Amino acid sequence: MLIVPKSLRWWLTACLIGGLSCGTALAKDQQEPKKKGADKKSAEPKSLKEIQELKKELKNFDNYEEEDEEESSGKQYGTRIETPLIGQYATFSGINAIAVEGVGIVVGLKGTGGNPAPSHYRTALLEDLKRRGVRNPNEILKSSDTALVYLRASLPPLLAKGETVDVQVMIPESAEATSLHGGWLMEAYLSEQAFVPGKGSLSGHHFARVKGPVLTAAVGSNKRKSPALLTRGAVLGGGSVTKERELAIFLRNDFRSIRQAMRVSDAISKRFHDYDKHGMQQPMAVAKNDQKILLIVHPKYKNNFPRYLQVIRHLAFHEPTTARRLRIQRLKDELRQPELAEQAALQLEGIGKEAIPVLKAGLESPIMECRFHAASALAYLDQAAGVPVLAEAAKSEPAFRVYALAALSVIEDADANVALRKLMCESSMETRYGAFRSLWVLDKNDPFIRGEQIEVMEGKTGYMLHELETPGESLVHVTTRTRPEVVLYGKDQKLTAPLYLTAGKNIMVTAQAGAQTASVRKFTPDEPDQHREVPLTVPDVIRAVSELDGTYPDVVQMLMEAAEQNNLQGRFAHDALPEAGRMYERPPMPGVDGPKSKRKTRIGRDNLTPNLFPLDPEKEQPERDDADPASDLPPAMANVPEENSAKNAEVKTAKEEGPSRKEVKSEPKTEEIDEPAAAETRPSRFVRWPTALKPRVRRFQQTDEPAADEKPAARPTPKKTNTSQSEPAQTEPDVEDLATDQSEPQ
Repeated sequence: MLIVPKSLRWWLTACLIGGLSCGTALAKDQQEPKKKGADKKSAEPKSLKEIQELKKELKNFDNYEEEDEEESSGKQYGTRIETPLIGQYATFSGINAIAVEGVGIVVGLKGTGGNPAPSHYRTALLEDLKRRGVRNPNEILKSSDTALVYLRASLPPLLAKGETVDVQVMIPESAEATSLHGGWLMEAYLSEQAFVPGKGSLSGHHFARVKGPVLTAAVGSNKRKSPALLTRGAVLGGGSVTKERELAIFLRNDFRSIRQAMRVSDAISKRFHDYDKHGMQQPMAVAKNDQKILLIVHPKYKNNFPRYLQVIRHLAFHEPTTARRLRIQRLKDELRQPELAEQAALQLEGIGKEAIPVLKAGLESPIMECRFHAASALAYLDQAAGVPVLAEAAKSEPAFRVYALAALSVIEDADANVALRKLMCESSMETRYGAFRSLWVLDKNDPFIRGEQIEVMEGKTGYMLHELETPGESLVHVTTRTRPEVVLYGKDQKLTAPLYLTAGKNIMVTAQAGAQTASVRKFTPDEPDQHREVPLTVPDVIRAVSELDGTYPDVVQMLMEAAEQNNLQGRFAHDALPEAGRMYERPPMPGVDGPKSKRKTRIGRDNLTPNLFPLDPEKEQPERDDADPASDLPPAMANVPEENSAKNAEVKTAKEEGPSRKEVKSEPKTEEIDEPAAAETRPSRFVRWPTALKPRVRRFQQTDEPAADEKPAARPTPKKTNTSQSEPAQTEPDVEDLATDQSEPQ
């Protein structure tokens, strides 16, 4: 028996335990390969069908993996179709007209003036005369040949220095003057005015300077039966702009930053740019700070700046190439749908030349509305492919006429020139004169419409006389706003004798029955009579009147009298301009609408009218759904005369307490009362007195309870906007409604 020392027992025990553990691990390693092989053998498919199913599952897995990668890449690189537009993040400032006012003095009235009563008007005029160095201004105001007048003008946006506007002239009710007929307004200045509590009336910057002959609404025989018409008038194009206004874009408060302002200005300048006199490229938008972006109107849109702002609203804020191509494909489908065609055309116009093929394809649409919107966008992209469509729209559809003529005026192509000449031969008066204005904008030196400048006495402005050689019915057209001009459609139009006409207070035009010439005489007290014997034609008589110092208002008076007495060969019209906001009946869609169903829609709005065709200054603006009715109106600049303050307070109360304009059906109609004597002699249906010059007496009726068959009108709920108290409120405007834009924050 072997005896092991105690010192080695622990070592032997450790070796025995280690050997047993190693042997167990080795045996386990030898058994595992056999088990793995058996598992692998059992996992193998036993038939070809299982192998095919397995391959199919693997293929589907690969497809799912690719779709996930495309989705993640789309989120990363912005290939989504929904592209943010500039109109969603910005609003415009400086696009609303502002009211400027002043006082002036009219001379040459020859007994119809008078000494004005003491008032703030008289005080302001005396201070102005003293500042100009006039001696004895009180003696001038006392003369019966002068009259104090109140001046008011509405300055549209984007007027450059030197451009002209119409100025309204009115005699205050407290004055002794009875007529402005034949008067001349001396130079006066128009500025913004405001009444500040505790400080009285304060004047702002001078925006315009005005002078010229006064055109009243009382012409012909009507002046003797409607004396109220003699106290109001206008100086056509007499206001010269002396201070320009800025057009700016303001970013929303939650979006403002220097980086975002630069991105917006770069997006606009990339699409719109011009060249200066040195041939250097000039951007149309310049970022001034983290919120304000100064905007310059592109020359292509000078006579239609509302469309320019619409296109800018539809410009993409940030759009990669892939996203733009996807959007073009979507817009191609929307261009074929009448309800979406207008917005689609504006977006395609904002994209630029890349969208021209899609717009040309839209010209093949069987729907007139879709073809029209595509042709309008092509016109502002310097493409003449849509000229036939625009000419057809201007000729046959009154709702599209104003926009079609504005689009034709920017196409520098012979086809557009020929189309406008043909439109001047149509039967519609507004089509003929609208085409003339468009052709004048396109090329004012065209021999077909160039005309001649009629000069009057030295120091007084003249007017234009255009004699067009057009076939069809003769037409005499005069303007009572924007610019003084006489347009004669038809060469050598003759006057029918016998005739007895007056041109102003001192000029008389007569012709005996069967005569071939007209006698034009001027009678002036203490001066020898002047006489002209001219052929009995309209242009020769107009030239003779101007030679005898007859002004444009005198010529308009003479032509209106000739129209009343049926001395003209053809028709007579004034201010026959196409209008925006007319209703259009869409044709029924096959398979969608019934055979007799028609859908009515309004094409544009008054505030979207191209500035090529100015609105009547007194035309009431339509009510909007998304803004306060007062937001479109200029701030109260005028100092209301004391005698009119009570009347104005009643009018304001009637407007505030009555229902909204949107529910105007429940309100009694406003009656318009003219002078009773004026109703006895009513002009022919082609003679309508200028609305801007016709005074109206309105009677407002208030009812506490609605009629029995009507429901009370519900007031619209104003929209809520979240704005910061420390920053000016910037609301998100409607894409189509430019009049909702807020003014520039202080």
